[in-house]
Amino acid sequence: MDNAAPLGKDLLGIKELKRDDILQILETASAFKEVLERDIKKVPTLRGKTMVNLFFEPSTRTRMSFELAGKRLSMDVINVSIQLSSVVKGETLLDTIRTMEAYGADIVVIRHSSSGVPHLLAGNVNASVINAGDGFNEHPTQALLDLFTIRRMKGRLEGLEVAIVGDIAHSRVARSNIYAMGKLGMNIRLVGPPTLIPAGIETLPGVKVFHRMEDGLAGADVVMQLRVQKERQDSWFFPTISEYAKLYILNSKRLALAKDDAIVMHPGPINRGIEISSDVADGTRSMILDQVANGLAVRMAVLYLLSGARA
Repeated sequence: MDNAAPLGKDLLGIKELKRDDILQILETASAFKEVLERDIKKVPTLRGKTMVNLFFEPSTRTRMSFELAGKRLSMDVINVSIQLSSVVKGETLLDTIRTMEAYGADIVVIRHSSSGVPHLLAGNVNASVINAGDGFNEHPTQALLDLFTIRRMKGRLEGLEVAIVGDIAHSRVARSNIYAMGKLGMNIRLVGPPTLIPAGIETLPGVKVFHRMEDGLAGADVVMQLRVQKERQDSWFFPTISEYAKLYILNSKRLALAKDDAIVMHPGPINRGIEISSDVADGTRSMILDQVANGLAVRMAVLYLLSGARA
């Protein structure tokens, strides 16, 4: 970590990152993973820095992960309850962030239902802005922790066959992963009904589209199931939930089509019996809880690099 170069002011999306930026984050996360395996997991690296968590959408894993990552780095962490903030009185988001800056906020982590909000803020405030998910757009730290998990389990990234299954159209996780995996030479199989796969997405680097689960999973190294984004759909894009589950649930029979050492991933929260069966979610090849644990190291790395810190 001593030779780590600053990542830049903000982390707004994977699309803006270079391949070397992604690899730098993964390498830095490896160092922090070792820190987290010690008896004493807290380091003074960012003591005196302040981070604000500003979540306009529900979150368990991402919000808690950022909060704990900041505390592990000895940051002062402020979690803003939107329902109790001046936003409900009509204060603009930009005024809210500037208030946080007046209190000395160095980094603002924001999740918002509207795409582009983190980008708007980043151009108007001095604090670093981290996108924790914006609308249909991106969720960069989720993609980074997914890559980190895959590399730890497979020992490499380039050339791997990754099947991403489900609601591609409404998934910011899928979009960030597609950008990241394409930059790192991974082969991406998008699997789902035609109504849930954006038209023309196969023109992106490394992407192939499959509508049959069996075709998309054959010989895959990684199977990543996505949650059906019911809250982002104005109307259903398939007849019924049971029909969707019949065609696209990942169960033991379908997992057997992938490679014998294929791993299973899911960004959470999972809908058991809809996109994944319990025996697979809780099975030996499931990396779902590993993803959660690895997210802490990855977010520590992002905070550290954005701060331009030297350990």
